[in-house]
Amino acid sequence: MKKLIVLVLLSIFCDIIYSQQNDIESWEQRNRAEREAFLKRANEEYSNFRDRVNAEYAEFVRRTGWEFNRSFSEIPVPKLPDPPKPVFIPEEEKDRIPENNCIPYEVVIPAPVFLEQPNPIAPVPEIPVLEKIPFHFKLFGTECKVRLTDEHRFTLRNCNENSIADAWQKLSQPQYNNVIRDCLEMRTNLNLSDWAYLHMLQQLSSDFLGCGSNEAALLSAFLFCQSGYKMRLARSNSNRLYFMVASRHGIYSMRYYTIDGEKYYPLNCNEDELYICNISFPNELPLCLTIGKEQCFAMKRTEARTLSSKRYPHVTTNVEVNQNLIDFYNTYPQSFINDDGYSKWIFYANAPISQLVKETLYPVLKNAISGKSEQEAGNILINFVQTAFEYGYDDEIWGEDRPFFPDETIFYPFSDCEDRAILFSRLIRDLMGLKVVLIYYPGHLATAVQFNENIPGDYLTANGKRFLVCDPTYIGARIGKTMPNMDNSNVKVILLD
Repeated sequence: MKKLIVLVLLSIFCDIIYSQQNDIESWEQRNRAEREAFLKRANEEYSNFRDRVNAEYAEFVRRTGWEFNRSFSEIPVPKLPDPPKPVFIPEEEKDRIPENNCIPYEVVIPAPVFLEQPNPIAPVPEIPVLEKIPFHFKLFGTECKVRLTDEHRFTLRNCNENSIADAWQKLSQPQYNNVIRDCLEMRTNLNLSDWAYLHMLQQLSSDFLGCGSNEAALLSAFLFCQSGYKMRLARSNSNRLYFMVASRHGIYSMRYYTIDGEKYYPLNCNEDELYICNISFPNELPLCLTIGKEQCFAMKRTEARTLSSKRYPHVTTNVEVNQNLIDFYNTYPQSFINDDGYSKWIFYANAPISQLVKETLYPVLKNAISGKSEQEAGNILINFVQTAFEYGYDDEIWGEDRPFFPDETIFYPFSDCEDRAILFSRLIRDLMGLKVVLIYYPGHLATAVQFNENIPGDYLTANGKRFLVCDPTYIGARIGKTMPNMDNSNVKVILLD
């Protein structure tokens, strides 16, 4: 009898569990279905919103008058006082402990704020298509591909409003969605900065529709716009279409047009007069010229270069760099923040050094400073930068001022004070984890480091912190010593990340 009762209760319990399990599964199915329905509606709404915005933009292009504008002359790179020749510290001064000396300075130039890259105004849905051979092109030696076929080609009859509006409507069709998605995916996968991404869109458009063609200009402008960037279309009396970009930072040596108080830079254009279509796109953002991550271009190793410290000969290594990265840096424009010409070095100093250099150079430097005090480690690193490179003047080598990214200083046979200060600031931050500022004396750039140890020498106080002067151009000098004949009454302090 007891067994029968137990079996009945067990059966009832199992029925309850089974019923609850079915209820749970049913609830999960309903929840999943509702979630999928919601996402589908949201995607449709997003897609409809983006379609509506593009349709309205095309109509504005068609109906809005294109305003006549004259360009402003390019802003030349400021001519700074000639840099001093590198100075070798006298033998009797090399090991002499410097006295503490607080250096006054005129102004502090803040570091730029790194912002997230722009994104489309709404998610771009992927369009299922039959598998076809994608369109291949190269970006600084790097194989790239997007889902473009001959079906995506188009022709502009001319540069009038109707022709451009018709082409924009064609580009806004879903068949181009996958191209936008592919471009944004490559921006992420290759760590492309805004400047590199702009180059990628131009290269893609030129290779697909013809270098210098109006169609290539419109395609690159469309892709740039759909990615969330601020741009304007412009045309000339010679029936040429141009693509203008807004920049968060000023750009030297590039002609520009001012629209609503903002500078726009026409690409591949030498025209003094343009008719500009001043129509904004929702949530558009100007490009940013900072390089926060290493650009992941295909590897093309350069010939190894031997670098050796004079004072510490065991600090010797053969270093290679990526030629494709150097080629990209050759396109990079000198730029500035808030109309301050002294801010240009921030962009170079805050750029990361490449993984290839880290793999060949950093192990040797890490081993050299391992177990050393901050003072000893700082002296090892500064002597390496002082003595492993040959000094050369930009005017004599390049014909103009030319700051280097850290990898460029490693690559090129000559470097000057600004290049050495930038490289040293990168080494100190990467290898010792210390904060660094750049110090500009009239005609000369050096560094100062916020050591945790109280190391004697010349120093300045910025944001309540003590920074010790370290000059990579004062050959043989230890940290804490300022190069002779520097004008301390007009020092500018430039903050880094």
